[in-house]
Amino acid sequence: MDVFIVNIAIPAIKTGVRATDGQLQLVIAGYLLGYASFLITGGRAGDVLGRKKVFMWGMAFFTITSALCGLAQTPLQLNLARFLQGISAAFMVPQTISYIQVLFTQSAERTKAVGFFGLTLGVASITGQFLGGYFSESHFAIEGWRLIFFINLPIGLIALLTAAVYLPETARNRLQSFDYSGTAILTFALVFLIYPLIQGRETGWPWWTVGMLLASAGIFYYFIRHQRAKLANGKAPLVNMNLFQFRDFTITLVATLFFFMVHTSYLLISTLYFQNGMRISPYQTGLNFVLLGLGFMTSSLLSIRLVVRYGKAVLQVGVLLMTTILLLQLNLLTPQSPRWLLLTTMVLYGFGNGFVLPSLVNMALKSIPIQFAGAASGVYSTIQQTASALGVSLIGGLFFSKLPGNPDSYHYLAAFQSGAWVEVFCLILVSYLLYRLPDQKLAQPVVSVAE
Repeated sequence: MDVFIVNIAIPAIKTGVRATDGQLQLVIAGYLLGYASFLITGGRAGDVLGRKKVFMWGMAFFTITSALCGLAQTPLQLNLARFLQGISAAFMVPQTISYIQVLFTQSAERTKAVGFFGLTLGVASITGQFLGGYFSESHFAIEGWRLIFFINLPIGLIALLTAAVYLPETARNRLQSFDYSGTAILTFALVFLIYPLIQGRETGWPWWTVGMLLASAGIFYYFIRHQRAKLANGKAPLVNMNLFQFRDFTITLVATLFFFMVHTSYLLISTLYFQNGMRISPYQTGLNFVLLGLGFMTSSLLSIRLVVRYGKAVLQVGVLLMTTILLLQLNLLTPQSPRWLLLTTMVLYGFGNGFVLPSLVNMALKSIPIQFAGAASGVYSTIQQTASALGVSLIGGLFFSKLPGNPDSYHYLAAFQSGAWVEVFCLILVSYLLYRLPDQKLAQPVVSVAE
């Protein structure tokens, strides 16, 4: 819910804290950076310290940092709070996935639990989109956009109370260990990559942005060598580099990279175009994305059975539908377009997305031996969140680069079209990578952290 509620309120947040376009991108990318950097560590923390304890601490800090976001007076304060919010989510969310595996040991029970988990994700996305639009347009004793963060306070408190009463503590695995140095190196590598990509465009690409990008390449190279050395010495690395020997896994990771660049950047640039270009109110924009969410929920439920039967062909149909709708939107969706055209394309885009997003992780893990499953899931989720941050940075940056000082509706249209063309290209690459995968059917669904 928090991902979608922030996305719809982005224009209101920009006005509320007087943020630049680059600072606005960091509101989303900063959260994703914190999440991606600590996701694997957060999962291991539950194994070592106990899942209930780590979940409750993560939920508590997520609630506190949400309040700090709502109290922020400057873009710097907001972005720092968002980064810390992402870190707290990285410790909280993996425990919910692990609990499904631990508490529901029978196949029928687990399948039912996975179904409820997927339904919850769908309801959360729709609720977030609706509330993001509603709060952005409303005026209370405080600015409406601040309520998109303050609403996490009662939700967090209820979650903490119910967890304290109902969640059992799990056994601790003392043999697990943390790769503190690996986490630190990966965090620096991601920050040195994402931050200059966002700020470089606004500041005219000064020397320090180019230097940070070059340094990020060196840090990533050092990270790979560091992880291989740990593995060779019998220690537990943050990322097991042996995973990349599995061809299916590597190809699907690259497909995931391009897909989630599209997924997150589309939410950003379409929200800005609908509100600032097509002059649709935040509340109505939220309702548009509710339709996208309904399309996503419908097809994601269908895909559970269809992928088992037809394999990667289901994902390819979803990518084809998304590509077709993007082409229609960038050619037909003008500031004067009829409302029915927008609503129809949103439902169909969400329908195509639902065929792809929930099943990508299954395609990635289907050939991974069981002893590597946990490590592979962590790597997949990290790539997913990093790709989302890159999409906001690169495609979002292209969108903002097309806007002059005082943009009108048609400037926003041109910016949206530029970003959409890049998204079409990325989806074509996803389709090609899926084609390269062997056509094997999936035996059963695997739980994934989609958002």
